[in-house]
Amino acid sequence: MNVIKHEDLITILGIPIRDTVVMTWIMMALIVVIVLILRKKIPHLLELLFDLIYGIVDSVLDVENLTPYLPLLGSLFIFVLSANWLSIIPGLSSPTSDVNTTFALALIVFFSVHFYGIKTHGVIGYLKAFSDPVFLFPLELISHFSRTLSLTLRLFGNILSGDIIVAIVFSLIPLIVPLPLIALGMFSGALQAFILTTLASLYVSSAVVISKNDEKAREKNKLQPTERKA
Repeated sequence: MNVIKHEDLITILGIPIRDTVVMTWIMMALIVVIVLILRKKIPHLLELLFDLIYGIVDSVLDVENLTPYLPLLGSLFIFVLSANWLSIIPGLSSPTSDVNTTFALALIVFFSVHFYGIKTHGVIGYLKAFSDPVFLFPLELISHFSRTLSLTLRLFGNILSGDIIVAIVFSLIPLIVPLPLIALGMFSGALQAFILTTLASLYVSSAVVISKNDEKAREKNKLQPTERKA
């Protein structure tokens, strides 16, 4: 299978469907089947997975209640991990080896960060924190777009390079030799899922958590009208 070129496999209602989309559908079906099997046979493995995700998010996101953020960050971790490991199955390729997939994931993180920030502080409060001081607003805006691009290229580059190396070695020596590279690819895929989830948690934390200086400034602003009335 060509791990670099992505082609249209099927057409639904005149809409061409790329192989990346088909691989994503297969991956989602496998996730559902595996979760149902684990839920009946080995439920403690699901608990261990949840504890792992909770620990990753909790180590970065400094908030009292993680419940609003776990669905997004947990789903992100499971999706990226499963997508990175899908190429282990013969005949399948990783959806994350397509830059369109990684860019879509980066966009989800980008908009989620601002959604949580506005939800927590309100539109005006978030914009004030976002542009404080005002002259740094353009730089802050550039940094948000640049880290979106960074998330896209980091995941795409690492997964694509791993798939290419395994494909080349497997084409030359198709039996036992590629197995260590596959194991290394699995480790790299898990590491990339961990990094992406950690960075997403860090970005959400930067939008949600108020620094001590911001808290003092807000308390001071609240006290000033009271002092004037007194």
